[in-house]
Amino acid sequence: MATYLDFENKIEKIQEEIVSAHAIANLDAVEKHQKELEKEVNKTFGSLSDFQKLQLARHPDRPYSLDYIKLLMDDAYEIHGDRAFRDDPAILCYIGWIDGQKTMLIGEQKGRGVKNKIKRNFGMPNPEGYRKALRAVKMAEKFDIPVLMLIDTPGAYPGLGAEERGQSEAIAKNLFEFASVKVPLVSIVIGEGGSGGALAIGVADKLAMMRYSVFAVISPEGCSAILWNDPTKVETATKALKITPSDLLEHKLIDDVLDEPLIGAHRDKATAAAVLKHYFLENVKALKELSVDELLDQRYKRLTAVGAYSE
Repeated sequence: MATYLDFENKIEKIQEEIVSAHAIANLDAVEKHQKELEKEVNKTFGSLSDFQKLQLARHPDRPYSLDYIKLLMDDAYEIHGDRAFRDDPAILCYIGWIDGQKTMLIGEQKGRGVKNKIKRNFGMPNPEGYRKALRAVKMAEKFDIPVLMLIDTPGAYPGLGAEERGQSEAIAKNLFEFASVKVPLVSIVIGEGGSGGALAIGVADKLAMMRYSVFAVISPEGCSAILWNDPTKVETATKALKITPSDLLEHKLIDDVLDEPLIGAHRDKATAAAVLKHYFLENVKALKELSVDELLDQRYKRLTAVGAYSE
């Protein structure tokens, strides 16, 4: 059963009317309601607030990394473990083919259902997850395989064990190592990009965000608690943080915004996957035309330009 957010009430009612009309084979009513639905979708999704976009980024039906892996990859083989401590289920590493292009795909996975959410630690990686990602990227570099990274996490896990095993060091090492990897790196925020947990697989030649995704140094809930000590200020914090793709593109913190279906990737996963695939393959094709020195120089300039300003 589809899940509707509070601002989608009218869309939900029209969808129910369409189902009822189909049940009695009233094709005229179906056509009428389809036109009403299209009009309401354009009206609702054409003027979303930043907080509503945040709700869509966290939508329980939104495609996760594993959904995209199943839609995008052929002959996908999962890589486990960091060769130091254990396998972290919050980060997935798969090698396979995307439209004939051999690819290493790394993605953060939140999990569905109580048991799976606990297994995946709600998409919050431990240090071993980031070390697994680094191992996979180094393997890709060895065999000249481009890397696609899918960001979707509320943040790196802040638990005691994670800190004891070097959470900050694992993230920092990824930032350092990814900057000099000699194969094309493409990173896409598919849902929620939270703090260092997102940055750890966000160092790339191209960083893009899907239409209804967010990227922030802290969650709006955390921001409202710190600045105002008031949980009701979440909407205000969301707007102040500038976490939407349009804001980040304007400030040149990302390269592109991917136009997932207007009604949301969760309503049309196949189209969303096709958009993601097209972006990855087009950029890999362009990046492969560069020499290794040109690739690394371009990446270095892109990374060091972040935050640059002139007086």
